[in-house]
Amino acid sequence: MLNVFVLFATLLDLSAQDPMRFKKQIEAYKTIDEALDYQDVIVFTGSSSILFWKTLKVDFPNYNVINRGFGGSQFSDLIYFADQLILQYLPGKIFIYEGDNDIAYPKPVDSIFLDAKYLVSKIRRTLPNAEIHFIAPKPSVARWHLKDQYLTLIHEMKKWCSVDKKLHFVDVWAPMCDENGEVEAELFIGDKLHMNEKGYEIWKQVIRTYLD
Repeated sequence: MLNVFVLFATLLDLSAQDPMRFKKQIEAYKTIDEALDYQDVIVFTGSSSILFWKTLKVDFPNYNVINRGFGGSQFSDLIYFADQLILQYLPGKIFIYEGDNDIAYPKPVDSIFLDAKYLVSKIRRTLPNAEIHFIAPKPSVARWHLKDQYLTLIHEMKKWCSVDKKLHFVDVWAPMCDENGEVEAELFIGDKLHMNEKGYEIWKQVIRTYLD
């Protein structure tokens, strides 16, 4: 099975943007890393919903959480930078937010799902016992027209994680929708894509259960 993933990784760049567009952003973390406490690190990484989570350390004060988000990223970008953003810290827990931009790019759900599987295989070659948490793509007003693709990806990811004890699926989609299944517009800033404090409060409450 791993050979299939290796072949897929070789073909990855054919359907993805150049990951080197994030080079300066990734290099900026090197300076921060010089003062980092590497004891019992919990890594949060992924696209802008992680990058803009400025209160991450305040929200989880009892844990050594670090934010390694890079805005606009897709699964293929995180695969490329996994050594710098995940593996070097030797985390016991990893929280990943990708898939949102993949769908909007657009990429087919099957391709995104294969990216996620390859990322896990890459992490486990170095960190076989790490617990990997996939944060569900969030609903947003700006991308509500892509709802069906998001829900299909969520279904596949949830099913996959349910049969692997070290894989966890963190569902933030449902808590961000109202009783009719419609996205709560009040959770977003003016661009209707990125979250405000109310949105992150929901994330905090959901994710805390996976830390506690």
